[in-house]
Amino acid sequence: MKRIRKLMLLGAAIIYLSNTVLAQGDIISAAEFMKLVKTDKSLVIIDASKKDSYTKTHIKNAVNIPHKTLYKEGDIEALIMEPADLAKIFGSKGVGNSSKIVVYDAGSQKYSSRVYWILKYLGAEDVKILHKDMSEWRKVRVPITKMPSKISPKTFTPNVDMSVYADINDVKNAKGIILDVRTTDEFKGSADNSEGHIPGAININYKDFLTESGAFKPKAEIESMLNDKGIAPSSIIIGYCRTSVRATVVYAAFANVLGWNNYKVYDGAYAEWVAKGNKLQTKSGVSVSKKPGSASGGC
Repeated sequence: MKRIRKLMLLGAAIIYLSNTVLAQGDIISAAEFMKLVKTDKSLVIIDASKKDSYTKTHIKNAVNIPHKTLYKEGDIEALIMEPADLAKIFGSKGVGNSSKIVVYDAGSQKYSSRVYWILKYLGAEDVKILHKDMSEWRKVRVPITKMPSKISPKTFTPNVDMSVYADINDVKNAKGIILDVRTTDEFKGSADNSEGHIPGAININYKDFLTESGAFKPKAEIESMLNDKGIAPSSIIIGYCRTSVRATVVYAAFANVLGWNNYKVYDGAYAEWVAKGNKLQTKSGVSVSKKPGSASGGC
């Protein structure tokens, strides 16, 4: 009887680990990060936070690449640059397409996930995300500094992966699920920065994929939440928010916690949809046309 009980406990432990640690993919802990730092001197660390945050404090040897430096100039906010232009920026910061890369931000997951997704889109071969949890960082003594890092430029040769990217035509012709990861008020059109959502979209706030500390929830919890919304591994999904910064947090969860490859990010997002005069759907289900160029608000 004791042996059976031990086997049951062992089985439960294996299931738990598969739902938390082993299913995390490119999402690494502070302890795992420190092992990389000690064993790979060529490791490239990217701080995706705003410049002023990086200037105050950052991980030793990290280079600063804020997500906003990777966007085109123009009327539509936060559209990423062409691959060749992005490659030049990363290369100038010492990031090569074959580099072993770790990305982190000030703790929101939004900026690190956005830069992570851009690198995956460009075909970077080895990219990890490190969550900024200061209690965990202190435990393993992640080295922090205010000193700027030395940069040795590298060549970044893009190999674009369109399986993670969607444009406005993909959304218009979508045969699967359009997932709006903004707040409920934004989705309904009752928020100041929103008049509704893309017709037919369903809503799950990106924060529902995260714990209170901002880390990603375990696989089982996320699967249960998606199942309630009718989303399965076989579903075809295009995610968006206002500028698709938050949508990349969900991409990271799908790709790494779940291990699913069925989620694309609509890069233009609500901002482009509105700017081009497309219809929106309100909380009452009535489709309305938003005046071109009238989107506003944060990411």
